[in-house]
Amino acid sequence: MTESQNSRALRESADVVVLGAGPAGLVLGILLHAAGIDCVLLERASRTHVQTRARAGFLAPNTVGILDRHGLSDGLHRDGSRHGTCEFRTEDGRFRLDYGALGQGGQHHVYPQQNLVTDLLTHYLDRGGRIRFHTEALAVHDADAIDGTGGTGGTRPYVTTREPDGRPTRWNARYVAGCDGRHGAARRSLPPGAVRHHHDHGVTWLGLLAEAPPSLDAVGYAVHDRGFAGHMARTPGVTRYYLQWHRGTPADAWPEQRIWDELDLRMRAADHGPLHRGTLLERGIFDLTCDVIEPLRHGSLFLAGDAASLLAPAAAKGANLAVLEAEILAAALTDALTRGDTAGLDGYSDRCLAHIWRAQEFTGWMTRLLHAAPEGDHRSAGSFFHAALRRSRLDSLRTSRIHQDWFAENYVGV
Repeated sequence: MTESQNSRALRESADVVVLGAGPAGLVLGILLHAAGIDCVLLERASRTHVQTRARAGFLAPNTVGILDRHGLSDGLHRDGSRHGTCEFRTEDGRFRLDYGALGQGGQHHVYPQQNLVTDLLTHYLDRGGRIRFHTEALAVHDADAIDGTGGTGGTRPYVTTREPDGRPTRWNARYVAGCDGRHGAARRSLPPGAVRHHHDHGVTWLGLLAEAPPSLDAVGYAVHDRGFAGHMARTPGVTRYYLQWHRGTPADAWPEQRIWDELDLRMRAADHGPLHRGTLLERGIFDLTCDVIEPLRHGSLFLAGDAASLLAPAAAKGANLAVLEAEILAAALTDALTRGDTAGLDGYSDRCLAHIWRAQEFTGWMTRLLHAAPEGDHRSAGSFFHAALRRSRLDSLRTSRIHQDWFAENYVGV
């Protein structure tokens, strides 16, 4: 390799460097590229891994609307399904909410996130977008030096990376979008002024993916003194289940038979019909924790998706917030780079945080509604009080139209 070739390999540039190729990074990249903005996506994993990592698949009406507006929804309309009903199973029986017909709600589209990511990646590459797989972002530098326009001394932000062959590379940018999750380089590079708000709900889930058809034609929430159990259809032949789990217990601690028996018990299969059983394809542990970074802008570095906030999965808000934030940030960056108008960038953090905190509030409410007292201490006075409040909330949700309308609006909204 000649000296000039080596120099080009060690130094790269783009007006916007996007870290991460999840929903936030891909939607942002697609919209920037469509606007004629020079951008590149840097993704530490392989393309195969990006397209196969399983995540939640509930897309809210606003999210579908964003994808529709930008011509990115062909796959979900072709292969996804619409859901507008959830069923609660409790000691007092079961009841259903047709949330799609309540309040100002709407229906979810159920479409596995790995399918959505595959669609977005295909759109991005087919439209000529630049992406580097197997490229690990190490740190974001000098983000606070300027506002992206070249400020005093011409200093601009840059990202240091490690290439697949181990070679270090520097990516010069005008702006950096951190869409690389809670453990990514964007968060690691935040200045001391960044505030991380963290909360642990004290609940752990065992997440299960079963090779079995859905047992309900609705999302199922089972509230039981032994702990929560959940049922979420994914495809005609695959169903997602959740069990409230004792924290610290390994995912493989129970054999399949015991897991299915426990699901039957908590979902009251003896009263409401048996579950369709099948091979458990995946098991995973999820601690229901949440956090928020404030602000979401630090000079020329902007956070979106899980890098901006992490929500407990009880209300399926994460991917929906990610797509919304990507659209907002894309419009703001386009205005700044094409017209010199930075108003959108100046308001980005406050605008997104308003959505994030509303989603956090409802997610916390859902978490308290569904779960037994942390760690299953059923004998303490606090546990009895918690159970009585939960029963009262469920009774209100069962009988109050005002409460049902509020639930519907927040369940599908961001």
